[in-house]
Amino acid sequence: MKTSDFYFDLPKELIAQTPLERRDASRLLTLDKETGEVHHMHFYDLPSLLRPGDCLVLNDSRVLPARLFGRRETGGACEVLLLIDRGNKVWECLVRPGKKLKPGAKITFGNGELSAQVIEEVEGGNRLIQFDYEGVFLEILEHLGKMPLPPYIREELQDNERYQTVYSKVTGSAAAPTAGLHFTKELLEQVQAMGVKVCYVTLHVGLGTFRPVKAEELEEHEMHSEYCIIPQETADAINETKANGGRVICVGTTSCRTVESWAAEDGHMEAKAGWTNIFIYPGYRFKVLDALITNFHLPESTLIMLVSALAGREHVLAAYEEAVRERYRFFSFGDAMFIR
Repeated sequence: MKTSDFYFDLPKELIAQTPLERRDASRLLTLDKETGEVHHMHFYDLPSLLRPGDCLVLNDSRVLPARLFGRRETGGACEVLLLIDRGNKVWECLVRPGKKLKPGAKITFGNGELSAQVIEEVEGGNRLIQFDYEGVFLEILEHLGKMPLPPYIREELQDNERYQTVYSKVTGSAAAPTAGLHFTKELLEQVQAMGVKVCYVTLHVGLGTFRPVKAEELEEHEMHSEYCIIPQETADAINETKANGGRVICVGTTSCRTVESWAAEDGHMEAKAGWTNIFIYPGYRFKVLDALITNFHLPESTLIMLVSALAGREHVLAAYEEAVRERYRFFSFGDAMFIR
């Protein structure tokens, strides 16, 4: 298949720039993966689509406030985006302006509570940067850092917690697992009370999630690697759900990629941690996932390819056309789909 097979026309005004005041007030388009039939609901209606014995799998990764704005020794402004913790206070980072931040360049952030020096330029133009500080780095980031919002969001986020899920716990993502942004604590309590299992995996979302697919043929595209964890209690919950005939419903493509990365061919799950670069596109046979809660994705992205693997390209593109006609809100702060 070709990347261009997953193109659709999206008016720019449908790209949501800010989150809704109420998380679960977003709209919810349901798509039957077998027939292509769609229905229009709201996210707070989700319990009516679930059954006792189902299992929701959520990604509890928390976004690092990884954008830092600093000053070079010359006084010029610069921006540093933390990507990967390399240990010993060294991070691999994206930097701007790249021409001014060569090895040896020194940077100060805030009122001097954080300083840094570029120590090496690495493949792809990234930099290894050595930071210097007193205290706990995460606490300094919470004070100085900004959320690394996707490039298509141009509005300043007023409350950093709105780019975190209410169940986020393990800090390490460069972007939010956005399908989970629609959940409130009350909604999660409601679905658990009706007999739906709720369990968690961790996948730290990398910035590669925003990189376009440049290969013309899908098979030539290489996915970036992301670190993920499946705890024992989650593996047990999934195995029990499958054994009892319930549905495994992943919340977000990151949860989907995590469980599909480590499942045995017969769908059996074991506790595991490691790096995954699984690329799911039409033709893939799902081993664990039965249904998916997800947002609306970028044209020609690996994410729309993944949902097309589940529901079929024609069904997905027709549902997206319907969503455009109905003026759904798209991408990270947008509305949701339930593919079942």
